[in-house]
Amino acid sequence: MRRNIPAIEELRSLPIGRKSGWPWTVESVGSAIATHDDRPWPKISIVTPSYNQGAFIEKTIRSVLLQGYPNLEYIIIDGGSTDDTIEIIKKYESWLTSWVSETDRGQSHAINKGLNLATGDLCGWLNSDDYYTEGALFKLANAYLDDTSVGAVYGQGHVIDTNGRVIYKPELRQVTHEGLFDWFSGHDFMQPSCLFTRDAWLECGPLDESIHISLDVDLWIRISEKFEFKKIDDLLSIALSHPQAKTTAMENLMYVDFAIMVMRHGNEAKARELLERQANILSELQAKMDKYNLKKKLKKLYRKIVK
Repeated sequence: MRRNIPAIEELRSLPIGRKSGWPWTVESVGSAIATHDDRPWPKISIVTPSYNQGAFIEKTIRSVLLQGYPNLEYIIIDGGSTDDTIEIIKKYESWLTSWVSETDRGQSHAINKGLNLATGDLCGWLNSDDYYTEGALFKLANAYLDDTSVGAVYGQGHVIDTNGRVIYKPELRQVTHEGLFDWFSGHDFMQPSCLFTRDAWLECGPLDESIHISLDVDLWIRISEKFEFKKIDDLLSIALSHPQAKTTAMENLMYVDFAIMVMRHGNEAKARELLERQANILSELQAKMDKYNLKKKLKKLYRKIVK
């Protein structure tokens, strides 16, 4: 039997320092949203994989719990953090379905562990440096109730920098199987703005743990072979770009990782096209460095810094 969860009012009363705005001092309007025909809200399972993300994870956790969603399962899988992540998780453990902190094999393994525990009608993961917007889970649930035959529902998402400025917002298009192979040509969407059905996960999962960066697109491609994706126009999530973020720190490797994943799906022509385009970009960068003698200038700057 599920334990009694403290009221959301107690959650709002936890100390947060001088932080303000959503999801700190703004109450979600989500709980005022009703289903279209008064059907029960589907159960939503959210997994947050984490490792040494103490600077960000509290905002992530609060953005899930303060949705006020009435049928929520929230699981945190931590990889054995050595910063203050565990202390923050314990602060909110009364509202969590479960959490664990132990060594794992990386992000995809952590997500798979969490989703293997999940029992929701809709499932997804929210990385520990991203967060949901107000009412996001209600909007996704309502979209699913409009057509429960779909395999996934998704909406808009933005990427912000550490100053809160929006630095990327994809043009949201209808997901198609073929379109997903053009992920870097305007057919992308933000992973945290997507939930997939339990049926889609059981049939198309788990995540491929050998894929380091494009693990989400690999799953979307597999789901799109058997299910439709339902698009809604609402802004549902914010992803933070910071130096430690995987897609920031490994930007060039991201294209290679994606190309390898695409080849595994049998689309060698698309993989070759992507690698050639990336090679041209790197070649142009090399030419500019040679033209303006940037290598020598960078070496001089480095010597000044290390002195």
